Amino acid sequence: MLRTNDNNCGINIEENLIPDLDIIANKKISKLVSEGNHNLLIFPSDLDVNKDKIGESNIFDLDNNLLTTHNVMGFIGINNTEVTIQSRFAQNGKDYFLHYMLKKVFSINLVDLKYSFNNENVFDFLLYIFPYYLKKALRQGLYKEYHRKEYNNANVKGAIDINRQIKYNMPFLGNIAYRVKEYSYDNKITQLIRHTIEFIKQRDLSQGILYTDTETQNCVDLIKQATPTYTNNDRTKIINENLKPFSHPYFFEYNGLKKICLQILRHEGLKFGEDKDKIYGLLFDGAWLWEEYLNTFLIDLDFKHPQNKVSKGAFNLFKDRSGYKRYPDFIKDNFILDAKYKRLDHNGNDWVNRDDMNQIISYMYIKSAMIGGFICPNDDNFINTCRSRLGELNGYGGEVFIWRLRIPKGAESFTEFCEKMGSEEEKMKDKINEECL
Repeated sequence: MLRTNDNNCGINIEENLIPDLDIIANKKISKLVSEGNHNLLIFPSDLDVNKDKIGESNIFDLDNNLLTTHNVMGFIGINNTEVTIQSRFAQNGKDYFLHYMLKKVFSINLVDLKYSFNNENVFDFLLYIFPYYLKKALRQGLYKEYHRKEYNNANVKGAIDINRQIKYNMPFLGNIAYRVKEYSYDNKITQLIRHTIEFIKQRDLSQGILYTDTETQNCVDLIKQATPTYTNNDRTKIINENLKPFSHPYFFEYNGLKKICLQILRHEGLKFGEDKDKIYGLLFDGAWLWEEYLNTFLIDLDFKHPQNKVSKGAFNLFKDRSGYKRYPDFIKDNFILDAKYKRLDHNGNDWVNRDDMNQIISYMYIKSAMIGGFICPNDDNFINTCRSRLGELNGYGGEVFIWRLRIPKGAESFTEFCEKMGSEEEKMKDKINEECL
C-alpha cells in the first residue's frame, strides 16, 4: 500500500510499484473510465460537471520513479498495488478534512468509518452515500420509460395483434387483442433501485440510513409504490439488464445512482484484483468536493451557486445575443467568489495563474461587481491569514482578494475536528459579511 497526499509536488516510489502504476499514470481519467474499468468509481460521476473537468486530469503522473498527484483524492488499485491519496491536510494517517467534506456534502454520519480509504471500508461508504444519490435522482422525477404492453379488451388504442386475436377471440365476443407502447414507472432502473433498498434493509448496521430524514423516507416509499412486480428472485436478472451504459438527456442524475446500485448489489466492495490489469477504486475530484462543501455554508449568506449541468444561475456575456453563458462558482449582488482547492501560494507568496485571474476579472466586469476573488483551504504558509488583498483593478475598478479557510490542526478526534471546522466556517462567514456591508 502506497500512501500519499493530493498536490504532493512529487514523491519517490519503490521500483517494484512502477510496472502496475505505469498502467494508471499519465492517463486522463476519462480514458481510464472509457477503457472498461467499471470498478473505478469517480465522484462526480459526470466528469464534465465541474469547470475543472476532472475527466481531462490525470490521477497522478509518473516520471521514472517520481509520482506526482493533483486534485484527486481517494483510493485506487491495480493487481496487488494499492494507492491511497489523502488530502494534503491529513495528519498522522487520519484524514479528518476529507471525511468532514464528505460528511457535509453527502449529509452522512462518518464517525464510525476509518479515516483513510481502502478496499476494506469503501463498500460501507457506498451504502452511506446511497441516500444522497437517491434523493438527487428523484428530484428530477420518478424515472419512466416506454414498455410494450399487451391488452385484450374493447378499448382498442394500439396495433391489433392478429395472432392473439385469432387465438383468444374467435369466435368474436367483443374483445380485441392489441399491443401498445406506454410509459411505465415499473422498469429496469426503478427495479434496480428497489433491489438496492431491499438489500440495504437486510443489513443490520446500515438499514438506518434509509430513514435518516423525511425526504429519504419519501423517496424509498415512492420507489416501493412504483415497483409492484418486485420479487427478490429477479435480482440477478435485474442486475444483468442494467449492465449496459445508461444515458438520458433529462434523467441524467440516475446515471450516478445506477452505478452505486450496481456496486452495492454485486457486493464486491471494490475488491476486484482477480482480473489482471483491471483498475478498481473510489476517487473524488478535490475541486468539485471543495466547491460543493463551500456551498453548504455560503448558502447561509445568500450566495447563489450556478450549476452548468442543469443550466441554472448562468449569465450571458452579451446583452443582444445568447449562447455565451458563464457560470461563476458563487455570486451575490456585486460579490463574486471562485472556489479553488489547488494551492494559491508560491514560496510563501500569493499566486494566481493567468487563466484564473482573467476569468474572475471578466466575471466582475460583466456583473459590475466591486468585490471578487478566490476562496481556498488555508495552507501552512498562510496559517494566520483569512484574507489577502491582491489589488484594485484598473479601468472600472473593483478589488480582488484571496480568502483562506483555516483547516484546524491537532484535533484529538473527528468530533473535535468537526467542532473546530464549524467555528472556522463562522469566522469566514463573518469576514465575508463584512465585505458585503
